[in-house]
Amino acid sequence: MEVFMSIINIIGLGFGDVSDLNFKSIKALEKHKNFFRTDKSPIIYYLNEKDIDYSSYDYIYETEDNFDNVYINIVNDLIENSKKYSVINYCVPKSPLLFDKVTQILLNHQMDKQIKINVYNNGGFIESVFNVLEKPMTSNIKVIDASDIKATTLDLNSDLIIFGIYDNLIASEIKIHLEEIYSDNHPIEIINSFFDKKKYSIPLYKLDRLDEYNYDSTIYIPKTNSNKNSYDMNNLIEIMERLRSKDGCMWDNEQTFESLRAYLIEESYEVVDAIDRDDIDALEEELGDLLLQVVFLSQIAREEGYFNIWHVISSISNKMIYRHPHVFSDTLVNGIDDISYNWDKLKNKNKDINTITESMMSIPKEFPTLLKAYKIQKKASKVGFDWDYKEDAYKKIQEEIIELKVAIDEKVIENIEDEFGDLLFAIINFGRFLNVNPETALNKTINKFISRFKYIEDTILKQGKRLEESNLEDMEKLWNEAKNI
Repeated sequence: MEVFMSIINIIGLGFGDVSDLNFKSIKALEKHKNFFRTDKSPIIYYLNEKDIDYSSYDYIYETEDNFDNVYINIVNDLIENSKKYSVINYCVPKSPLLFDKVTQILLNHQMDKQIKINVYNNGGFIESVFNVLEKPMTSNIKVIDASDIKATTLDLNSDLIIFGIYDNLIASEIKIHLEEIYSDNHPIEIINSFFDKKKYSIPLYKLDRLDEYNYDSTIYIPKTNSNKNSYDMNNLIEIMERLRSKDGCMWDNEQTFESLRAYLIEESYEVVDAIDRDDIDALEEELGDLLLQVVFLSQIAREEGYFNIWHVISSISNKMIYRHPHVFSDTLVNGIDDISYNWDKLKNKNKDINTITESMMSIPKEFPTLLKAYKIQKKASKVGFDWDYKEDAYKKIQEEIIELKVAIDEKVIENIEDEFGDLLFAIINFGRFLNVNPETALNKTINKFISRFKYIEDTILKQGKRLEESNLEDMEKLWNEAKNI
């Protein structure tokens, strides 16, 4: 049998005045000691008229420097007063189950605190929003606490209702977050009083320019229409589903995992190319093309009964959390080396890799060979199979050059190829000591060569000649000119 030492009645004051409260709430207000989260409520007029005693927690909001401390102090005070008076009322604007963190804390800990919680609700929040807006209620609505918006996924296909816009600072933070998805001129509506039905219609960029934010302030953003320019992940998935449907595109319907392989590689290289060219506009476009390949392959997998895009997203999310225990758990690290060590350890455990050789063999055979050599050398280095100093690694290059010369003199093609590979491997290893990625370094050199060769060709063409008509000495002179540009 449950034994409660005291009772806290949590009374949601709704969105109007006392005439909108139910009979049970009014009787509780008249009978028990009342503690208001804030006295900024139309109900206060009724209490004053009836000479009903009450106190508010506005002073805690004014003295504490963060909301977590505010909530804890209010909870502790309520518990202390409930023991003192046996039964008390905690009165909250609007709907306590939706808006009030103190209510959440009390409900989560009522058993261990030996307190019985009764919740008296007066009016639904969503219904009140649409009542003030004088709009019919839609079927797809997302309600967001302003304090949680950074951790919330916004949905362009839903009506958004954001509550808790208490001041311009919060409004400014909300605007910055919304402008990542919506245009500056996207229409929004702001409710500043449910009781007086006071509202504004403004473009998004004016959100932080109003001076009347208060405890009622609520933002309403209608979902984007069918002729929109902004889309989200759900839209992209729906587009791909339609393309793959029987009424969709014949080409898209013919694609398979194997046929998309080449496109996946191509789009990946185009992303890298945009990065190398420092072309941000191209990077945005190419990342979209690459994302399309992920969605495309996931849609095929879904049709085949293997997995879908949400499984892909869940899988990578779980992986990131698992491999970052210093962020999502209580693992302590002293720097990047510890983070890298933990990552490899957890990765090997997850993939059942028990030896360094198995770790080397797990590198995909399709990897670019320069990058593959670099990763293999890093793995060997982690267990001590490495030179102590970069000077030793450089000596190895000189040694391999001598061995290559011997193979060339012997004119044995197989030996030349082997020694040339050894020399490349030694150069890559020396680059690792210098923190130089061989793939990046060689790519820069290739681009540099093309740029200088272009200078040579353009100059010769301007002279009315062709490259074939120029000699090496002339081209070498132009090459040196290009180096100084």
